[in-house]
Amino acid sequence: MAISTLIRLWFLADAKDKAFIRALQSLLGFYPRNISLYKLAFSHRSLALETTGGNRLSNERLEYLGDAVLGAVVADLLFKKYPFKDEGFLTEMRSRIVSREHLKHLAVKIGIDEMLQKDAGPGTYRSMYGDAFEAFIGAIYLDRGYAITQHYLLSRIIRPHVDLGEIESTEKNFKSVILNWSQRERKSVVFETVEEDPRARLITVRLMLDGKQVALGSDHVKKKAEQVAAERACRELGLL
Repeated sequence: MAISTLIRLWFLADAKDKAFIRALQSLLGFYPRNISLYKLAFSHRSLALETTGGNRLSNERLEYLGDAVLGAVVADLLFKKYPFKDEGFLTEMRSRIVSREHLKHLAVKIGIDEMLQKDAGPGTYRSMYGDAFEAFIGAIYLDRGYAITQHYLLSRIIRPHVDLGEIESTEKNFKSVILNWSQRERKSVVFETVEEDPRARLITVRLMLDGKQVALGSDHVKKKAEQVAAERACRELGLL
């Protein structure tokens, strides 16, 4: 988009749009081209407008796109940074970086929570800020393409705000998460050994919730197998 076009759009914008553009410039570090994309990115589904076709306009489609772009950028970063780590390590690191809780933390840190348009309190939708962060990334991708989106994520989000060393060294106790949740919800959680393979030296356990199997986990050590099952159960139940 030519500079003259940007200037013309600026003078045509009303005071509210100008304030939004200034906030975007501060957040992005460059001038946004398609303002409507970013407005949509910060439109939570609690304020969704119904179109003539019966569809509802919110940031959910941009969230879907941003999730994919963010995952690709983080996967590429980790692949290059850890050339000798296996697929399991890379997958776990990526999961921690793009987890809803971590994205919520990043969204609040850079001020997305202040820009999100919503008709709901912060406790109503647990992941609204993390979702808005992904939608914002989707908007950048559509507005400026993959290369600029990748540069933005690396230079303005990951390098200044994400401590990869700390994330790598932090081992989350998923078993404690599921047990604490079960106590609050008055649910019965039991870990049962399903199979022990002496040749592979592999132990498989299952996590039972109120008598029903929720997840399986396998490892060479029983406690680690329980952690694997607990993590999968936490993801299944939306606790992460």
